[in-house]
Amino acid sequence: MKETRTCPKCESKDIIVIDGTSGAYGTGNNIKTGISHYSFVKVNRYVCCKCGFTEEWVDKWDIGKLQTSGVAHR
Repeated sequence: MKETRTCPKCESKDIIVIDGTSGAYGTGNNIKTGISHYSFVKVNRYVCCKCGFTEEWVDKWDIGKLQTSGVAHR
């Protein structure tokens, strides 16, 4: 949905994007990468307004932050 702006489930083009955020006490749609409130990677959501399907994406330039932050690989 990020690239095509089309839902892979129902093929609707009615997609909204909810930008990742970080608020007090780590609230918001994010992945914590350090100790401070400012150490996070945003996780953006793409939502189909027809069927409700969602996807979450991390921006490419933030992937390196995740790799070096000590976030566990599984």
